[in-house]
Amino acid sequence: MLRLRASEIALAVDGELLGDDVLVTGSVETDSRLVAAGGVFFAMPGEETDGHRFIDAAIANGAALVVAERQLEQAIPHVVVAEGVFALGALAAHVIARVRAAGDLTVVGVTGSNGKTTTKNMLQAILEPHGPTVTPVKSFNNEVGAPMTMLRIDESTRYLVLEMGASVEGDIARLTAMSHPDIGVVLKVGLAHAGEFGGIETTTRAKTEMVSDLGAEGVAVLNRDDERVRGMAAATRASVRWFGTEPGSAEEPAALWADGIDSTLEGTVATIHRGEEALPLRMRILGEHHVMNALAALTVADALGVPLAPAIEALATMERAERGRMEILEPGGGITVINDAYNASPDSTAAALRSLAHMTRQASRRSIAVLGEMAELGPHAVEEHDRLGRLAVRVRIDRLVVVGIGARAIHDAAELESSFGQHTTWVATADEAEALLRSELVEGDVVLFKSSNVSGLQALAERIGGL
Repeated sequence: MLRLRASEIALAVDGELLGDDVLVTGSVETDSRLVAAGGVFFAMPGEETDGHRFIDAAIANGAALVVAERQLEQAIPHVVVAEGVFALGALAAHVIARVRAAGDLTVVGVTGSNGKTTTKNMLQAILEPHGPTVTPVKSFNNEVGAPMTMLRIDESTRYLVLEMGASVEGDIARLTAMSHPDIGVVLKVGLAHAGEFGGIETTTRAKTEMVSDLGAEGVAVLNRDDERVRGMAAATRASVRWFGTEPGSAEEPAALWADGIDSTLEGTVATIHRGEEALPLRMRILGEHHVMNALAALTVADALGVPLAPAIEALATMERAERGRMEILEPGGGITVINDAYNASPDSTAAALRSLAHMTRQASRRSIAVLGEMAELGPHAVEEHDRLGRLAVRVRIDRLVVVGIGARAIHDAAELESSFGQHTTWVATADEAEALLRSELVEGDVVLFKSSNVSGLQALAERIGGL
């Protein structure tokens, strides 16, 4: 965070400063427990509680300034604003503008229905050797999380990589208006959050916001394999760099493309092509679908002039995509746990099932899929869970355990698809699933856990995996 006077903050957020014009030297926080000496506490109403209740705790932790939606009784300098979340975004935009004017900042925005966090982590691994790089903590990608990431930069920051998520049209446009990305990446358009958006076409329009406001000097990095993403080229003034699994055409040549893609329980391999150049990619990250995320990150690096060979080597050093994302755990007894339960969409769950089936067949091991609800699918929920149950049968998953009422359609579809019914079980809770698994797991089993956070399967995966 930049060192700023309280008066400058008040001007940036269109607020009124009450109290001394203190110098802020610490970070900006919305959680009073994270406030440190010299920092700023944004007291904002939330879904579960009101940040104004924790102002005393923030002061005790050393806050120099509070931004609040009402005048405070506490004797601390504070800025009164109309709405905290808009003030947070305004301050983030101000800080980015200041750093751009003073330094050599490049902003990369990443969106897509799947793969944002993995791609962000890949970009961090690639770019950090070439300059100070700031990326989101976990998946901070909404109207609060993204500005919080922006506010972590200072004059020394060379690269800022932002995840940009959306729950309604306009969300990504607001984030790009704050940060003005130099490079915009669109990975995929799928049914993640389709219930909130109302359909795939609305999702497509929302993701297009990533590139529609890029300037002519910007770069749009687009997935050529995804028809909806390909259509976004017509919506941007920026130059387009394609990535995918084919070299493309004379009109749309891929900047980078991959073939020879394969995944085992030891990792994922591919050959990366750039023109006549071909370089091997070896990652510890599991799943053939992660090659597309790697291609996106490498295409960004190539656009920035980062040499391709060391960028590929940086990906080889990554231990995992992220906690709870195709994360390998070895609890002992010859059992392997794949924890991919941080989040789930129809596309990512289908990819995880295909990867599990492929890897276990190669290794002659039993495949077990523990699946929970995919949230935020709205009217598509039953259809998409049904589709995954049928897919589990078709890719020949050996054992299926379905957890929670929201995922019941997976189990029902698997029973109807074939005689697979004797190998699928539905349970209501994660505790029931744990008891079942502990009674059945034997040496050689490979267990995939996949669900949205609401199912609680990430904690179950960690328990079974021995964390």
